[in-house]
Amino acid sequence: MLAFGTEWNNEPDLGQALAKIGFNSAIGYGYQGEDAPRGFINVENGMVTMAGQYGGQELNWDLRASPEDWEKWCSRGIGMVALGAAYARGKLKFNLGDYGAMIKNPAMAGPFIKSFAVMGRVPRD
Repeated sequence: MLAFGTEWNNEPDLGQALAKIGFNSAIGYGYQGEDAPRGFINVENGMVTMAGQYGGQELNWDLRASPEDWEKWCSRGIGMVALGAAYARGKLKFNLGDYGAMIKNPAMAGPFIKSFAVMGRVPRD
């Protein structure tokens, strides 16, 4: 998660783009069917200020998918159509957060899509 936070901050289409709209959120990432996310990032004014293992932090967003889907999206990225299909089919779940509001806001949707490509830059076990 620390490497993801660094890559997030280094990507102008992500951190800097979200800074323009004053985006602040705590985001959890995990697997469907588990009680809690595995990792989280804290974003202040578009930039990741803290990242690591989830330890009960209050979240604004909690994103869940299967390990296979996370790997697929990290390896190949995801586009707007594929994102919509993943959400509609339940492959990407928002346990917290408003998918509808996010996807309708280009200032948030573009960086959200970009975050998957940025995840792909981070070595995974």
